Amino acid sequence: MLRLAAQTLRHRTGGFLATFVALAAGVTVLMTCALLVESGWRHQGDPHRYGAAVAVVADRDLTVDGPTVLGETERTTVLLPERGSVPGKVAGDLADVPGVDRAVGDRRLVVTTTAAPELPTTGHGWSSTALAPYRLVSGRPPRSDGEIAVDARLAGPTRLGPGATTEVVTGGVSRTYEVSGVVGTDGTASGRAALFFTDAHAAALDPHPGRYDAVGVLSAPDADRDAVLAEVRRIADAAGATAYTGDDRGIAAGPESAAARSLALGAGAAFAGYAAAVGGEVAGSSGVGSVRHRRRDLALLRAVAATPGQVRSMLLAEVGLLGLLAGAAAAGVAGLATRQVRDALVSRGFLPDDFTVRGGVLSAAAVVVTVAVVALLSAWIAALRVTRIRPTEALGEAAVEPATGGRVRLVCGLACVAGAFSLTVLTGATDGQTALGAAMGMLYLFVLGVALLAPWINQGAARLLGPALRTVWGDSGYLAAANLRANARGTVAVLTALVLSVGLGGTVWFLQDNLERQTVAQSREGVLAQYALTSGAGLPASAAAEARRVPGVAAATGVRRTSVVVPDRLEPQTVPAQGIDPLGADRTLDLRVRSGSLDALREGTVAVSTARADAAGWRLGDKARLWLGDGTPVTLRVVALYERGWGFGDVTLHRRTLDGHTVTGLDDRVLIRTAPDSGAEGALAELARRYPGGQVTDTARLTGELAEDVAVSGWLNRMLVTVLVGYAVLAAANTLVMAALARTRELALLRLVGVTRGQAKRMVHAEQAGLLGVALLIGAAIAAVTLTTIVRAVTGAPVPHVPATGWTALLGGTTVLALLATVVPVTHILRTAPVEGMGVRE
Repeated sequence: MLRLAAQTLRHRTGGFLATFVALAAGVTVLMTCALLVESGWRHQGDPHRYGAAVAVVADRDLTVDGPTVLGETERTTVLLPERGSVPGKVAGDLADVPGVDRAVGDRRLVVTTTAAPELPTTGHGWSSTALAPYRLVSGRPPRSDGEIAVDARLAGPTRLGPGATTEVVTGGVSRTYEVSGVVGTDGTASGRAALFFTDAHAAALDPHPGRYDAVGVLSAPDADRDAVLAEVRRIADAAGATAYTGDDRGIAAGPESAAARSLALGAGAAFAGYAAAVGGEVAGSSGVGSVRHRRRDLALLRAVAATPGQVRSMLLAEVGLLGLLAGAAAAGVAGLATRQVRDALVSRGFLPDDFTVRGGVLSAAAVVVTVAVVALLSAWIAALRVTRIRPTEALGEAAVEPATGGRVRLVCGLACVAGAFSLTVLTGATDGQTALGAAMGMLYLFVLGVALLAPWINQGAARLLGPALRTVWGDSGYLAAANLRANARGTVAVLTALVLSVGLGGTVWFLQDNLERQTVAQSREGVLAQYALTSGAGLPASAAAEARRVPGVAAATGVRRTSVVVPDRLEPQTVPAQGIDPLGADRTLDLRVRSGSLDALREGTVAVSTARADAAGWRLGDKARLWLGDGTPVTLRVVALYERGWGFGDVTLHRRTLDGHTVTGLDDRVLIRTAPDSGAEGALAELARRYPGGQVTDTARLTGELAEDVAVSGWLNRMLVTVLVGYAVLAAANTLVMAALARTRELALLRLVGVTRGQAKRMVHAEQAGLLGVALLIGAAIAAVTLTTIVRAVTGAPVPHVPATGWTALLGGTTVLALLATVVPVTHILRTAPVEGMGVRE
């Protein structure tokens, strides 16, 4: 059977080439996703920063207890957006562990050097050099507050050596330091460059007094490693932290590595889930289509004494060979595509520069096996009907295909549609990630329901469209309607792929447009100030008070951006938040407060968006329990509910509530409102010059920068929908090509009985117009229902914004590609003489 399968592939290159393209494309997409997941799983950051430590105690994530199901409490772990810290006493406890030589606390300070402002750099206390370990290359350690040591990566491009001076910006203040020495490591250094203050000066600069970013444990040479690690883990657990060992020390050294791993795993898995749904449909339809177009040949094999098992073995061998060829062809393409995706993610700031594409063997094996199993199963199921009947009935059975499916298929299809409509209620009753998840489930249930009900949909549409097709195309339209009715099951894959592409594209793409539009609109309408004082290095809390003293300034509000973790119905969510000084905030900000007042915002209180309050079940006056960005739990009284959560974050806190709980401890901007014709611009510019990199800009520019930021953040979703919609349309085109190539005998027979070439062309055009019209109408209806429901639930807008150019591109591109996939091969077929066409293999 294997040899017969290979001969069949060689002599039926047209149909099998189409199947090969579909499988190769599916393997490429899935393997790219799998490689991204595997690379994220293997990514460990920079373990050299703590290379000498046997363990590192740090707080990088938060575990929250969720609802109890069947007696077991669900727990969810989320990354801390502001990088947690550990109490200073933990270093003392670890140092007392038997077998521990030293426990070194490490402070990680956000710094920028004027000598190399583009080089990412962090500041540390000198004692932390023992953790790398660093060694002096030249000079000596810093001995006073005005001295620093720099590592070779910083000294090399800037030519900073002992005795040189440079300015270092940290805590929103620029200071001049003398370089006392240059240090290097024995290993391969990666990640950020480092500079070192004295331990006392680093402690004074740290916005988290009495705490360390991490504590590295150095063990004695003769220590019992297992016993030391067991005691270190016990102390870490008691402090609410984690003990990182081995390669995981890189996660402790660079929290961005944990975020990169989480993003790669999450994005890759999400992409893979969507791609698997589309790829499974494509692989399945390709296998079914290949068998369906060869039913006469398979029937003939049965008639000449081939057993059902032999026929099925041949089909499975064909698909298996195609799967192996597709996997081999897609492996190199997938590796290149993954590197392109990695570069795009790095350039947009989603991943750090040291993130690399790793692995491939596990990903390739898993993807090829998955796609092959789906294709094999589909081919086996498709061949069951032909191989189960008696040999003498095989040819007759192959002549006429059942128009519709069985009763089980009909019931399952109706159940999927009913389930999709029921999810519209759930989507409308929730918001945030819960609503998004329900909406995607609704979308796929709609598409699955259409796939199952497609034979009945096609038959009903053919009957309804029959008069219109006859009116427009005459006799050719009559033949087209008859073909659509008779071939209702044959066009199931085409209908499903087109509906999926339009439904998915119309939902995900335009949802992203609506979210971006809502965010920018709320920010633009909610900022009442004319000017914003900003600095790339951050602004101290005193900047707002300084701005208020400028003559002509009516109000100034410092704004500190952060994120917090809040409870939700299913699992905790990390949401954007802001800390503000409420003094005069009503003249610089309009959050559209619906109840309560921002004037009541104090330490111990919080203002929440109405959407987030509904999701968490909070009401005005309630006690809201949440976690600040560094994992600190707080219980705050809700004093205001506002609508503009998309533009300003779901949570608004008093700025003092955030003191000591953000990485920098600085404000991001100061919003300034001046009196009419005050002439305060010159004084504000003078104020900006007091802060490193400070500038005063029009608040309209802030809105423009926000629009760019949300567009970048939405790039991932757009890339996803572009790939999947393109793949779905490719699947539809692939199926149409296979169907067209299989009609050689049919078209030749029509021409022999008097149908002209022009009439045959018009018949094909009418068929495609009817099929495309039905698919686009159903896909657009599904997208409209899903998009309207999710936009209303998430943003509150009753009608979604749908740009005309977007719909034109989506529908027009799908239509053109689908038509070309049929018209081109049919035109080629019609050039063959009818007598020759009757002798061509199906």
